[in-house]
Amino acid sequence: MTVKTITTGELAKKVVNHEETLILDVRNTDEFDDWKIEVGKVKVINEPYFNLLDGIESVEGDLQKDQEVIVVCAKGGSSQMVGELLDEAGYSYVYSLEGGMKAWSEHLEPTKVAGLKGGGSLYQFVRLGKGCLSYFVESEGEAAVIDANRMTDIYEAFVEEKDVQIKHLIDTHLHADHISGGRQLAENVKGTYYLPPKDATDVTFDYTALQEGNDIVVGNTTVQVQPIYSPGHTLGSTSLIIDDQYLLTGDILFIESIGRPDLAGKAEDWVGDLRETLYKRYKELSNDLVVLPAHYSFAEELGKSGEVSARLGDLYQKNSGLQVDDEGEFRKMVTDNLPPQPNAYEKIRHTNMGKANPDEEERREMEIGPNRCAVHG
Repeated sequence: MTVKTITTGELAKKVVNHEETLILDVRNTDEFDDWKIEVGKVKVINEPYFNLLDGIESVEGDLQKDQEVIVVCAKGGSSQMVGELLDEAGYSYVYSLEGGMKAWSEHLEPTKVAGLKGGGSLYQFVRLGKGCLSYFVESEGEAAVIDANRMTDIYEAFVEEKDVQIKHLIDTHLHADHISGGRQLAENVKGTYYLPPKDATDVTFDYTALQEGNDIVVGNTTVQVQPIYSPGHTLGSTSLIIDDQYLLTGDILFIESIGRPDLAGKAEDWVGDLRETLYKRYKELSNDLVVLPAHYSFAEELGKSGEVSARLGDLYQKNSGLQVDDEGEFRKMVTDNLPPQPNAYEKIRHTNMGKANPDEEERREMEIGPNRCAVHG
């Protein structure tokens, strides 16, 4: 018998709706330990596929025959086979995740953050498999996409559904953990691609400078995207204020952590910039701004509707990375708590500079694994 499949979109709906979900991950333990589905109310059991070939006794104590079990592997083949073993053993509601973790890594789940004051809307695209967050601003038939992932077809389908035209593609910084779709999307829709000039000194393509003081208007002056220079994660990192209400912080400030300054080998040089941005530049902004970061790290950061956001003033009360008054202690906290580098981060940076052009399959492989853009105090 062929076991039923569940799509990444169907699983994503369960996650963002905080439904109780049981996943049996049958990848090797080292792959599982490095990266797994751990969002919402998901319980994950890991039992490598080869341990189950001669019988499912090792997982029977963790599973009930009348509960839904979603089996996950790397690409969707092994999970189908394990699902058949469970089905033969009398488990009634077994599903195989279509495309496995490879497909999960690429799924984007759009969530409406809010309507905007002059009309239009702001959406957050949650990449649940990597913790990447991108944004879509639309007003009066025009749209801007910020920190787009490389799966450009998802944004293009979204604008077709909304009947708007993408005019602006913006990267808040040169990304190192995933391949940006901004430049490709700009080519596809004949839009303008923006990048901070201090992050673009080695790029091989033309771009429009994302600079403080140069507003980007979406629609008929209804929504203003106002850049704020905020270095620290990269030298050029630039935040955006949208509609005087929302602060898009890129990889500088997250909900439960802060950005890392070392992905260009500049931790000692850039940690001072990071502190300046977090402890001075952002401090001068309104506490009522809603922070919308470019990544998240923890399941708890997903809100009730699946969005990732927090009031800036609340983060100054709760985020441990914003609580270190002594500059020396801050420097020590950042440099001592750097996580492992993202997978293939140098090649990803070179791809985002236009210096490398890997084929689509290699691009997918380069991005496999979690984001590692944060420092956790």
